[in-house]
This record gives sequence, C-alpha cells and structure tokens, in this order.
Amino acid sequence: MKDFSEIKEQVKAKLAEVADSEKLSDFWQTYLGKTGVISGLMKEMKSVPPEEKPLFGKAVNDVREWAQELYRTKQAEIKEFELKHRYEREAVDVTMPAAGSTQGNLHPITLIKQEMIEVFAGMGFEIFEGPEIEDDDHNFTRLNVLKDHPSRDMQDTFWLTDDLLLRTHTSPGQIRTMDMKKPPIKVLVPGKVFRSDSDATHSPMFSQLEGLVVDKGITLCDLQGMLDSFVQSIFSDTAKTRLRPSYFPFTEPSVEVDVSCFECGGKGCPLCKGTGWIEVLGGGVVNKKVLENCDIDPEEYSGLAFGIGIERIAMLKYGISHMGMLFENNLDFLSQFKA
Repeated sequence: MKDFSEIKEQVKAKLAEVADSEKLSDFWQTYLGKTGVISGLMKEMKSVPPEEKPLFGKAVNDVREWAQELYRTKQAEIKEFELKHRYEREAVDVTMPAAGSTQGNLHPITLIKQEMIEVFAGMGFEIFEGPEIEDDDHNFTRLNVLKDHPSRDMQDTFWLTDDLLLRTHTSPGQIRTMDMKKPPIKVLVPGKVFRSDSDATHSPMFSQLEGLVVDKGITLCDLQGMLDSFVQSIFSDTAKTRLRPSYFPFTEPSVEVDVSCFECGGKGCPLCKGTGWIEVLGGGVVNKKVLENCDIDPEEYSGLAFGIGIERIAMLKYGISHMGMLFENNLDFLSQFKA
C-alpha cells in the first residue's frame, strides 16, 4: 500500500510558493480540482487487488483531506495578508484637504431657451411641446405647404415613411394647439427640429421656438411690438427690430425680422457685416387658409406667428462662430457658461 509521501512533499513544496489568491486558485485546480493530481489517484484503483480497494480509497481520501486542510490554512493567511495591504492602500489621511470637484452648469442652448421662454411667459404665453415625429398633414398640408413645395424634397426633409417624417419646424404645434383650443390663443412651442442641412451656421438637428397668437384684431404691429420687447430683454435695452418682406406658406404677409446690432449700436461692425442689422427670425400674420384648416373663422379672428432658432440666438449673444461647437461636448467651451 502506497503512503503517497512523494505527492505530499510535492503539495507542501508547491503550497509554500503560493503568495496570492490567484496562485492559490491555480494550486487548487492542479491538486484538488476534479482533474487534479489527487483526484487522479483514484484512477489507480483498477490495478489494486479487490481486497485492498477499501484501504486504497481511504488512503486517497486521507491525502485529500490533508491537502484541503493545508489549503484552508494557506487561504486564511493570504486573506489576512491581502486585507492588511488593502487597508494600507485605501487608508485616508483625514488631515489632507479634500479633493476639489468641478461644479456643473447648464448647456448654453438650455440657458438661452429658458431665458427666451421666461420673456414670452411674462407676456402671457403658454407652453406646448409637440411630437418630434410628425405626419405630412400637420407638418406641411394644413400649414398651406403645397405638394410640390421644395421643402418636401428628400434633400430637405428626413422622411421615415410616405407619410411620417422628422418635423422640419415646430410650426405643427400651431395646428395641434388650434385643434385643441379656440381663440384667444397665446402659445409657445419649443423643441428640436430636423433638416438636411449642415455648415457653420446650420445643423441637421437644431432647436426652435415657435410663437402663435390668435385673437380678434391681431396685426403686424402686435408682432413687432412683441419682438421689440423680446430683443431688448435678450440683447440690449436699446435694441429694436426691422421687418423686411418675405414669403412663408403659412403666413401672409410674411416678414424676416432683423435686430439692430447690439455690438456696435447700428454703426456697422464685423458681427453685422457693416449693415447695422442682424437677421434673427421669421414670422408674419397667420395665413387665412391655416386658420380655416383648424376651423377658425378668419373673418372674425387673425393671428401672428414667428419662429426663432434657439442656436441662432445663442451664437449671437455669446459670440459663437460655429454651430458645431454647441454639439461637441467640449468641457472647456461649455464651462464658460453660467446661469
């Protein structure tokens, strides 16, 4: 009968070399695992005479228990050793000053959006947020955009199906609001819009603020007075607006709105390209067909509407030269803006 002394010496020698949990795990697999050396001793059972098999099996189990006891002792030693070093490694010197942390701040688009909403909320506007995925009816048809209008083309609009698209403006919010309530109406529709356009001052995705007022006797004078208050609150107390004739399918008459240059006071500078004026938004009197499409009598009511690019206002106010900077998540750039 073997006493397995050679294997025991081997086990003791290997275990003495173990210095960490990883090597201890390797030791277990080598000697005590299912395919380990000690388990392999049972394969010799077939060559043992029948009358000696019980003794042989007991001897193998005795070796296993002996090795397991050595393993547990070594495991306790390593655990205590590693725990001690972990405590030393993670020790905190309470006399040292605390690590500094950077205070976060709102994104410039969020700051401008909130400021713009506050200005118009002070004029009595309510807030409505429509869906970013719109149907053709709300985004184009009921806003008097004809079937052959170029804005419907694939190069301008992100179509999802024959009828669904990523909204190209927040103007569909006008239709949804007029469907839900009747005049008097005074509503702002902020949100993201999507167009196939990208350069220094345009992005395929940007933010817009739509304004709609519907009541009796609304005229372009109301629009200009409202926008004068807006630019004075956002840019300068002395800012004023200028209306230039334009064309939009959903307003008639339509206007482009310029603000007097707040950098040079209208004298002419690089910001206003020497003209003294900066284009900021578009608007006009709501087209009678749009009112009719929402079952509002255009003979009794009139309205004004305007759309403002939030990034456009942010770039002007903060002197940002490229719209891409607003989307690059550069912390050095974003940390400059505080509420």
